[in-house]
This record gives sequence, C-alpha cells and structure tokens, in this order.
Amino acid sequence: MDAMQYEITLPADYDMGIIRERVATKGHLLDDFPGLGLKAYLIREREDGSPVNQYAPFYLWTTPEGMNSFLWGPGFQGIVNDFGRPVVQHWSGLAYEEGPAADRAPRTATRRRLPVPMGIAPAQAVAEARARHAREAREDGVVASAVAIDPRHWELLHFTLWAEEPAASAPGSGSGLGAYERFQVLYVSAPERADLAAQPTGTSVR
Repeated sequence: MDAMQYEITLPADYDMGIIRERVATKGHLLDDFPGLGLKAYLIREREDGSPVNQYAPFYLWTTPEGMNSFLWGPGFQGIVNDFGRPVVQHWSGLAYEEGPAADRAPRTATRRRLPVPMGIAPAQAVAEARARHAREAREDGVVASAVAIDPRHWELLHFTLWAEEPAASAPGSGSGLGAYERFQVLYVSAPERADLAAQPTGTSVR
C-alpha cells in the first residue's frame, strides 16, 4: 500500500463551487482505475474555519503500478494543465483498517502528521504507530483509517475517514498526539478498497 496526496492552495476569494463541480463531473472517472484502493476528494474552505481554500485529494494505492499509471497519465496531467504541477507527497503504507462505520459514506477526513523523534528506533516507531492506529480505527464513526510513513523526512501520517464530524477529543482527531487537519469529503472512488485490508501492510498490531 502506498499513500499519496497533493495540495492545491487556492486564492482567498476563490469560488470553491468550481472544485465541487469538478469533482461532481469527473470524480467517477477513477471508479474503476486499476491499482487504486481509494481516492478521497478533499477540500478545505476558509468559510469553514480553514486557514486556506484548498483542494487536496488523498490516495491509497494497492499497487505502485497503479500509482505510476495515474501520475504519468492523463488524470494527473489534467491537474497540471489546470493548476500547475503540485508537489506530490508520498508515504509507505503501514496499516489499513475498516472502521465501525465502514458501510457509511464519509463526510469528513482528518490528517495527523507526526515526526519520528531522533533516538527512537524506526522499528519501535512503526510498531507503536500501528498499535495506536489499530485502537483508533475502532472508534465510533470511523469509516476507514490508514497509517503510513515517509522515511525521507521521518514522518508518520495518520489518515481517517469519518461518517460524521469527529469530536475534538476523539483519538485520531488530535488528542495530545500533534495537530490534525480536517477536510470535507466530496466523493470517494474506491475500486480496490477491499484489497487494502487484504495486503500484508493491513495486518494490525493488537
């Protein structure tokens, strides 16, 4: 499993209806894309309390071939043509879980990024992150959740889809474990979602 995200920050007075229309008309085009576990079409809006207007789709790939096919293909080129070439962030997947609300459509996503401190063995950091993720994924309202790591910057990523707005104190939404960012979910393409949990990286530490 590979996690991937790019963020397109838009002007303060940008009409976010344009992004909503883009997702409404084009989101389904990845509904059967090979190698794609899921893509969450995410936005943040200033009028909703965000510091920026932003389009920030998040991907979980079941195969690197699928990810590469998208990045070198017409789908990503459409982003480049319309918004310029964004920085594509990439993390190696550690675990994926379906939550108690797995049968519901997600409305909110949270992203928490945590540095791996110097002096902590990488294996220890990964084991602790996976164990924490397994606990958090069982919280009420969780649709699905993933944890991944960027070994270039030694950063852990916790990403969760929620059926409703999570409570501020809910595990996975920031409680003492670093700042989190909240996104609205406009649509989800999930052609190979079932395969995410079936991969070895989806095996949870209990």
